[in-house]
Amino acid sequence: MLVITRRDGERVRIAESSLVAGKVVPPAPARRRGPAASYEELARVAARAWRPLESERLGEWELRAAAGFTRRANSVLPLGDPGVSLDEALTVVRHWYGDRGLPAYIQTATGAEGTQELLCAELERRGWVREVSAELWTGGLSPVADRAEGAGVVLSREADAGWLARYQRKGVSEVALRVLGSGSSVWFARVPGEGEVPAAIGRCVVDGRWAGFAAVEVDPALRRRGLAGEVMAALARRALDEGASAAWLQVETDNAGARALYAGLGFGVHHTYHHFREPEGR
Repeated sequence: MLVITRRDGERVRIAESSLVAGKVVPPAPARRRGPAASYEELARVAARAWRPLESERLGEWELRAAAGFTRRANSVLPLGDPGVSLDEALTVVRHWYGDRGLPAYIQTATGAEGTQELLCAELERRGWVREVSAELWTGGLSPVADRAEGAGVVLSREADAGWLARYQRKGVSEVALRVLGSGSSVWFARVPGEGEVPAAIGRCVVDGRWAGFAAVEVDPALRRRGLAGEVMAALARRALDEGASAAWLQVETDNAGARALYAGLGFGVHHTYHHFREPEGR
């Protein structure tokens, strides 16, 4: 007789003569920190939190444009099948962005189940240039909300002039305001500072079970005093009130301070995303 252990731990006996084939299955790897989520779910949630002014479908791909304000709002989200060959799809993409006076970008991802390693390789083979890579991290929302109360944090539905003055992207236009205000339930946070410019700011978009954090910025002279954590805590508590339970955010690989903060809050890397730019002269 043979003894077989099932995935749920139960052991069963079978006759050796009934075994046709078998192999030893290694233990499942330890689960990554943070809530379980597929790449596609997170990609769609992140896209809804940073909407373009204009979009068009190419099969299952989404072409997005917002007058050049950020690559995220001015790039293709290639989830699924474009409905034509890749070469045909790339031609359509280049013409679509060219008609709007914009360079063509495609946003891809690697490092998780269902990401686009093959598409990345095909883009590189065709001369597309990877300009920017960053990571999307996920974590539980409650640990963020449980931080210091942050009584000085003010929440609002709109980004006022003071909030925009602290926002790192200078020359914020009407287009930028529309993108910043996009999402199912958007909140802006600020910690009052000296004068009209806040000491710290942040943005959160609540979408179902997810709360997405962005634009968490602190006056350089006031960093390492816990202000970023207070901003995130206030936003997280509001997101919990709206029914969210999980959180996501995007962070660049060279932002050591932000990475340390987010790791301390229980966030971990889910996948890496990239922006590929069309080849020059084609």
